[in-house]
Amino acid sequence: MSTGAPHHDSFYEPIDEHRYKPTPHASGAWDVNEQHFSPLGGLIVHAMERHLAARPDSGLVLGRISFDILGRLALDECEIRVETLRPGRTIELIEAVVRIADRTVVRARAWLLAAVDTTAVAGGAGGRLQPPESLPSWPLASVWPGGYIASLDVRPVTPPRPGRTTAWVSTDLDLVAGQPSSPLASYLALVDTANGIAVRESPTAWMFPNVDLTVHLHRRPEGRWTGLDTTVTFGGTGQGITSTVLHDINGPVGHAQQILTVRPQPTADPA
Repeated sequence: MSTGAPHHDSFYEPIDEHRYKPTPHASGAWDVNEQHFSPLGGLIVHAMERHLAARPDSGLVLGRISFDILGRLALDECEIRVETLRPGRTIELIEAVVRIADRTVVRARAWLLAAVDTTAVAGGAGGRLQPPESLPSWPLASVWPGGYIASLDVRPVTPPRPGRTTAWVSTDLDLVAGQPSSPLASYLALVDTANGIAVRESPTAWMFPNVDLTVHLHRRPEGRWTGLDTTVTFGGTGQGITSTVLHDINGPVGHAQQILTVRPQPTADPA
């Protein structure tokens, strides 16, 4: 149910079981009248977890989630419905559909996998990043507008350069007012930031929004920091890829990929 007075310490306010209202902190970087996809992605995971919590615990854990962004994400209330597409005791597929103003704007599918003790064979993930506590903050709002970007604490591990940045990202805001969110949902609510920390070209001259986000995890992230070891590549025919090794304070946790549509800003001269 709606909590009444507006909250200014969260990205979303619940309206009812399936509907949420974005706060100004969720406003986007390409258009401040749209939602930034990053907190919306976290909200989708939050809705999926609430769907799963309404039934007996299966012991399955999220191994992959893919988001397809189908339309404009207006800064307006959204409805999220979750259903199980492929039930199973060791593997399960669930889907969330997000609607704004009676239009489907996002479809997300998550594979849930059985949790098994594989400690004896775990390996291959790579080393840890330098901890964020000792690093200075970077004002990402100097590059991008919007309430979401303004809400972040961004701490580069090395000096950012075009197409290549490794940085920690965190926020003091709750994902949903009055509803506890899991570490996974809070972590994934920051992953889509990757496309904004390693820009190859100025966003005032070029557009390069992502139309999807796919995350693969080999373990559950822990802590309040999301580590993004990001490389951005532009091709010669209007496509780009943002590739990220995902970290928490204990080391790598998985990978994220975003496909970009690259084109000049309508009023800009790219030359």
